[in-house]
Amino acid sequence: MRFVDEAVVRVEAGDGGNGVAGFRREKYIPKGGPDGGDGGDGGSVYLIAAENINTLVDFRYQPVHRAQRGQNGMGKNCTGKKGEDCYVLVPPGTLVREAETGELLGELIEPGATLLVAQGGFHGLGNARFKSSINRTPQQTTKGTPGEHRMLSLELTLIADVGLLGMPNAGKSSLIRAVSSARPKVADYPFTTLHPNLGVVRVDDLRSFVIADIPGVIEGAAEGAGLGLQFLKHLSRTGLLLHLIDVAPYEAMDTPVEAARKIIHEIKSWSDELAEKPRWLVLNKIDRLMSEEVAATCRAIVEELQWRGPVFTVSALTGDGTSALMFAIMEFLEQQRRKQCEQE
Repeated sequence: MRFVDEAVVRVEAGDGGNGVAGFRREKYIPKGGPDGGDGGDGGSVYLIAAENINTLVDFRYQPVHRAQRGQNGMGKNCTGKKGEDCYVLVPPGTLVREAETGELLGELIEPGATLLVAQGGFHGLGNARFKSSINRTPQQTTKGTPGEHRMLSLELTLIADVGLLGMPNAGKSSLIRAVSSARPKVADYPFTTLHPNLGVVRVDDLRSFVIADIPGVIEGAAEGAGLGLQFLKHLSRTGLLLHLIDVAPYEAMDTPVEAARKIIHEIKSWSDELAEKPRWLVLNKIDRLMSEEVAATCRAIVEELQWRGPVFTVSALTGDGTSALMFAIMEFLEQQRRKQCEQE
């Protein structure tokens, strides 16, 4: 299925039912008085985060969602039935904005989270409500109020513990295939990944984390070049970034250091928050080097970048070094979770 991470949807809450004017007319009961009932409230529209949904593609085919109108009141003081609410399922990680103003209405992060996006109309009052000592036969009623109508902009931000960052053909898709059951497309040319892929990495029976393969970022991505602008936002919720570098690129491609600097520039241009996230350097495709060249080549890249963070050397193709990397990530994430629990 094609990944869709943005959609515009119209939601329409139900109008409130009208109150009615009625009078009790029964044999042997003279002057029965007013008995017109109230209308029912209109149904509201809610968004619910559903665990089994991971795309906004359904909104391309069903862009309008309506709740039911409240029923009008009836005689014998019978109140109209309330309109049924409309529940719209969205993927966890969905941000909801007012389409016209861009105002953030809320975000649905955890499965089961619910957000009211259109309030149903209030019911109208029947004439029985207006009976008084000086007005024994009121004719007055009120109509139900209209339900809210809104155009919403939905934006899906993937929720993953780890995000893979790198130039096209750095080996991100190969790495996620090597360490999880995800099967993104892999080919010997750039831009094989056209949408994010999520994979679950299980380090043992009880411990796991989610890793996201984000489409390759190119120079100018923060200004809208290529696919980077569309998907850089998916890295904002990750706890750790893995910066993949091809240590043995083809002659026509940037050197490892040039490629790394371009990526660093793009994430800094995108947001300071993203630039300050924990980021590890992963030197990939060491299988292309002679065994005696690996240490010297990787050391030269690290020194030229003046890198001070963790560094790992792996081959996504053969699996060399990937197990140690995954265990290190699991330990790091567990430490972060413990710190968060202590702060709370």
